[in-house]
Amino acid sequence: MRVLAAGDHFVRNSLLIDALRREVPGEVDVRELTLPWPVEPFGRVGEVDEASDVEDELIEALRGVEVCVTQMAPLTKRVLDASPDLRLFCVSRGGPVNANLEAAKAAGVAVTFAPGRNAVATAEHTLAMLLAATRRIPQTHNDLAGGVWRGDYYMYDNVGPELDGNTVGLVGYGAIGRRVARMLEGFGADVLVYDPYVDVPGKVELDELLRRSHFVSLHARATPETIGMIGAAQIAAMPPGSVLVNCARGALLDYDAVCDALDSGHLFGAAMDVFPEEPIPPGSRLLTTPNLIMTPHLAGASKQTAMNAASIVAADVARYVRGEPLAHVATV
Repeated sequence: MRVLAAGDHFVRNSLLIDALRREVPGEVDVRELTLPWPVEPFGRVGEVDEASDVEDELIEALRGVEVCVTQMAPLTKRVLDASPDLRLFCVSRGGPVNANLEAAKAAGVAVTFAPGRNAVATAEHTLAMLLAATRRIPQTHNDLAGGVWRGDYYMYDNVGPELDGNTVGLVGYGAIGRRVARMLEGFGADVLVYDPYVDVPGKVELDELLRRSHFVSLHARATPETIGMIGAAQIAAMPPGSVLVNCARGALLDYDAVCDALDSGHLFGAAMDVFPEEPIPPGSRLLTTPNLIMTPHLAGASKQTAMNAASIVAADVARYVRGEPLAHVATV
């Protein structure tokens, strides 16, 4: 069986190949294609999102290939039409947004993904962002590094709340949200949850969560139901002096409303790892709004995430080889 390892500079081909060798020893003939992400940002390719723009290279590399394991390769209709031998396309991400699932189904190609691969990394990053925004760690560091000792940061109006004894609202309670909740409990925080698909202690409606929470952290997927779910009215419903964090998807949030709430002082701080447009364009308000902490969509980036991703997709390749049901099949 011929397999294409289409890795990149995060989920490396060496990780994918090592995982395949462990899971399917002696069974695979591996061909390699290295994609340019994250040196070159992903984007829309054909009809799919968040992919590397390598359709031509991928079509050439897929000649005679039955299985592809990848993170960012674009499985477009054009690629499928040019790859008649392909039967399994394994996406080592939490969701196969770079795959045209309808076209894959029509072509008889199964698509799998890697749920939970980055849950620990993203949960840890979320907590770091909560603390950094509340304690204004980047701003105070930058002042000190510039030779300025800002005693006014200690003034009552300039200090933020503690996690201990305060309420944190989690919007979305999947693998990441559950881990964030567990970490927050260790800090003594009270956790509220809004997620229509779970039934857990602390579950409330969104308006109640926003009204009661001094901290709000987003962990939902971007779907037709969740896109734009947090706008000006929802932010206004949060208590004055609260903190908002988004390490999920930029489409969930109205970023102009966030900037307005920071400018007015309604929000004490905000921390964002994802944005409506990536990279952030020059001239964006996000680059000049005060008390906003930003990281470049790397909450899920850890060595363990990359290794987990490779192991999860390799395990599904092994199931395919053995004729067993696949564990993480994406459906339309």
